[in-house]
Amino acid sequence: MTENNLSITANNSYSQALYELSEELKSINEIENQVNAVLKLITVSEDFRNLIKNPTNKQSELIGVIKAISEKFNFSSLFNRFLSFLIQKRKFFFLEKILRDFLLICSNKRGEIVAKIKSSKELNNSEIESIKKDLSKSFSSEIKLYYEYDKRLLGGLVIKVGSIMIDSSIQTKLKKIENQMLEA
Repeated sequence: MTENNLSITANNSYSQALYELSEELKSINEIENQVNAVLKLITVSEDFRNLIKNPTNKQSELIGVIKAISEKFNFSSLFNRFLSFLIQKRKFFFLEKILRDFLLICSNKRGEIVAKIKSSKELNNSEIESIKKDLSKSFSSEIKLYYEYDKRLLGGLVIKVGSIMIDSSIQTKLKKIENQMLEA
């Protein structure tokens, strides 16, 4: 087993442990909301992202930051202890992956299928819900949809559901035409 696979397995076990503790305390929804808050913070705060990724930060400094964030967002003692535990075990670097894996475990336990969609134009909530409904019908299952606006796309959508990818972006269509012209 390579070192990379070892860390992926370890990260999944941390995610699984958080899920099992949340389930035991009947606080899965609460922890899910708190996980989403931290993931959003990682997305919007470059300072927080840099803090996570910097291996030179002292544990006491990281625990102080987590304590302040926990108080601000009113995190449960379970989630606060979990974040502190990751710092003590020197796994804080993997925080984003661990939290995303936790959300994936929650979705799988509910029987949801995870779908990711990228669009070239910003979609409003009703358009996103309509796509989610259509995907739920097509796959005969509840869909957990992650949406991303990608201004790099020239036009169209890229939808990924499990291992299935539907790419109707203009960029991909142009690439196919270019390849056909090169082959001719």
